[in-house]
Amino acid sequence: MSPPLRKRSVQKPHAILMGLDSMTGLQAARILARNQVPVIAIANSLDHYNCRTRVCERIIQADTAGEELLEVLRTIGPGLDQRAVLVPCEDWNILNVSRHREELAAWYCYAMPEPRIVELIFNKVDFYNFVCEQGLPVPRTCVLESRADAELAAKSMTYPCILKPPGRTEEWELHAPEKVFKAWGSDELLSLFDQYHPWAPRLIAQEWIEGPDSNIYSCYCYFNAASEPVLTFTARKIRQWPPEIGMSCLGEECRNDIVLENAIQLFKSVRLHGIGHLEMKRDQRTGEHLIVEAHVVRPTGRSPIAEAGGVPLLYTMYCDALGWPLPRNPGQQYRSVKWIHMRRDIQSALYYWRRHELTLGDFARSWQGTKAHAAFSWSDPGPFIADLVRAFGLLLRGERHI
Repeated sequence: MSPPLRKRSVQKPHAILMGLDSMTGLQAARILARNQVPVIAIANSLDHYNCRTRVCERIIQADTAGEELLEVLRTIGPGLDQRAVLVPCEDWNILNVSRHREELAAWYCYAMPEPRIVELIFNKVDFYNFVCEQGLPVPRTCVLESRADAELAAKSMTYPCILKPPGRTEEWELHAPEKVFKAWGSDELLSLFDQYHPWAPRLIAQEWIEGPDSNIYSCYCYFNAASEPVLTFTARKIRQWPPEIGMSCLGEECRNDIVLENAIQLFKSVRLHGIGHLEMKRDQRTGEHLIVEAHVVRPTGRSPIAEAGGVPLLYTMYCDALGWPLPRNPGQQYRSVKWIHMRRDIQSALYYWRRHELTLGDFARSWQGTKAHAAFSWSDPGPFIADLVRAFGLLLRGERHI
């Protein structure tokens, strides 16, 4: 356990960032540092390439999903000369903080909705039932708790479909190579259920929404304590890795009022306080936009695109948690700014190029314009270089998932 920090005066209160060893964590640390916020980061392993960053005042190793995180927070808090702002970057950070918020409030500030809302959003089964009650558009979904449930769903589900857990736990992360699996028929769905049900007592089978990755849209927003939206920003994916079921590696700012309106309706209905993110996909067959997933409290891997577009999502959260005046917000300007994870996007582009679905000219044009980077930074190159070295080593060993 790390010793308490020695008390000292700082211009701004610290941000305690949980989950530095994630794409979200590294970007959040850099954004806060650019706003002259001193950052103390917590990571599961100091060997992670993101821990090569130099924007953090201090990096502490701890299990960010369990009791060890709380012990670190209890140790750091009394050593600070003013209350710090908690910045969770992973779902399990948020659940941990939410369930111990009264104790942590002695040393920390945070912006989050009521505990029941946090639990609702992070349980995909409860969230699906809630959005159905609200009349929001979602793809057909079946909850699988037993082999009998899976057999019934296999007979009634249209294919392809996807299989995913209600929430990504440590067990799922350890045993499942993907966050979502795509099944092309009933036999494959049952096989996937049998393989992964031991790591998730409940699984979700959901209708596949037809259309390319570029049909996936997001709304990033910030709601104040009165559950009023003070910031909104819409964007879409261009490519993701792995294709179709992976994570975004290239996205761009765009206008989509349907997604914006659904996000505002959803987050007002749960009386959100803090950051919100809603992802929807437009069905190529019907043109209907359907909800894919939602996140609250934390930034996401792609939310720095809002910062690149002039919408200060994360610093607004920091100021609001402290009760400070919110930073100036010019609103979304629709300047087609982009967000990119360079290594993964090259992998994705090669996949589509080999399938003759992307030309070199299209690829070059897709990289043009103002960009926010997931890992690359001229002023903080360590994580990007360390990630390339790691990926090259995995490639030499024949690893599929890099």
